[in-house]
Amino acid sequence: MKYNFWFVVGSQLLYGPEVLETVEARAKEMAEEMSKHLPYPLVYKVTAKSNQQIADIVKEANYDDSCAGIVTWCHTFSPSKMWINGFANLQKPYLHFATQYNREIPNEEIDMDFMNLNQAAHGDREHGFIAARLRMPRKVVCGYWQDEDVQQRIGSWMKAAIGVAVSKTMKVMRFGDNMREVAVTEGDKVEVQTKLGWQVNTWAVGDLVKEMNAVTDAEVDALMDEYKANYDFATDNVEAIRYQAREEIAMKKMMDKEGCKAFTNTFQDLYGMEQLPGLASQHLMAQGYGYGGEGDWKVSAMTSIMKAMGENGNGASLFMEDYTYHLEKGNEYSLGAHMLEVCPCCAAGRARIETHHLGIGMNEKDPARLVFEGKEGDAIVVSLIDMGGRLRLICQDIHCVKPIMDMPNLPVARVMWTAEPSLTVGAECWITAGGAHHTVLSYDVTAEQMKDWCTMMDIEFVHINKDTTVASLEHDLFLSDLAWKLK
Repeated sequence: MKYNFWFVVGSQLLYGPEVLETVEARAKEMAEEMSKHLPYPLVYKVTAKSNQQIADIVKEANYDDSCAGIVTWCHTFSPSKMWINGFANLQKPYLHFATQYNREIPNEEIDMDFMNLNQAAHGDREHGFIAARLRMPRKVVCGYWQDEDVQQRIGSWMKAAIGVAVSKTMKVMRFGDNMREVAVTEGDKVEVQTKLGWQVNTWAVGDLVKEMNAVTDAEVDALMDEYKANYDFATDNVEAIRYQAREEIAMKKMMDKEGCKAFTNTFQDLYGMEQLPGLASQHLMAQGYGYGGEGDWKVSAMTSIMKAMGENGNGASLFMEDYTYHLEKGNEYSLGAHMLEVCPCCAAGRARIETHHLGIGMNEKDPARLVFEGKEGDAIVVSLIDMGGRLRLICQDIHCVKPIMDMPNLPVARVMWTAEPSLTVGAECWITAGGAHHTVLSYDVTAEQMKDWCTMMDIEFVHINKDTTVASLEHDLFLSDLAWKLK
């Protein structure tokens, strides 16, 4: 899907045709120029002058799948009662851009005609009132439309809105159920579909095995060539790699047939399979599919959504798990990994394919997997949890580093990081908020974008950053719990 955003400019009939023609020409110019610097096109749609025009453009936006959101601006004064019917029915993300066409007040030219035309300063305030009165979820960005920082903020919001569009059509394919007795991977699938749009369903592992048996040697050969082009082979067990290719091809066929962009499996249910999909899952994630280990469908869907949100970055959003800590005083780190399934989009160098024994689950033979170190850089980790009656998204700021040791006997992909405000305080806050052990780690998507996404989806957002303390978080969670129960 090629997404765009609609630019809807507010005015009224009071000013006459000449003023309205000027407003339209300027709005078109602004949309065209800004689109050169935004991640997605901003398309001028209308200068809205009546209740009916606004209601009609909202209705059109709601039913246009390519429209990922609307951006409004009031060049002149647009009485806010005109916006009520449209806003009451709006189902797309909404950004109110408070700006004006001219950067400076023209000292010699300013007169009452200029004032009548350039009324954004109070037009946008009238417009903002009705959104506040209607309690609408929105983003307000104020600044000059040609300024880079302003365009970057709008672009950042656009990426969050893309996450909403992807979420509304998200389908997750579960191969078997989740790991037995695990609490955090459970959740209310009906509530999630109602709130986020996700369709989460199960397919039998036997169906996957049947599809694997139908994969041809020619298909496996073609994928092996792709593996060789992208990764180094560090094993002589070629048959193990070919088996992973067979698994990948079968899973991709099944997902594509059903329109699924995310999947899960569990090492406890591999009936009829020789290996837990390792390389297969990793290479699928590198193509944009989301994944969740042990049947964790929430993190699977979030991985796919955040990959789409970061598409114009370096694509580095990935399934992750906090595995173990380095607790040397003043030199604390978290080591993130998983048994096999970490996406190579975060690799610091070229990943290598290795084959090793996996002493857990129903593996009959040693599974092949990609092994690499994660790259350095600022990032976030995100966890979506079901609080019973509502969803909570927890986001923590982290700083990925080159691993401080080689770990030559650990044959998995790994990422090491420090956490805000510190490893131990951050872990206390994460545990206090109920954060899961599975997360999405992203170098591309920001905490602000995840906050915007939560606002658009009407779910709770918790941010653990450099200023967070356990006491302040406990207080915020208490108030939030009360507020969300009242909602």
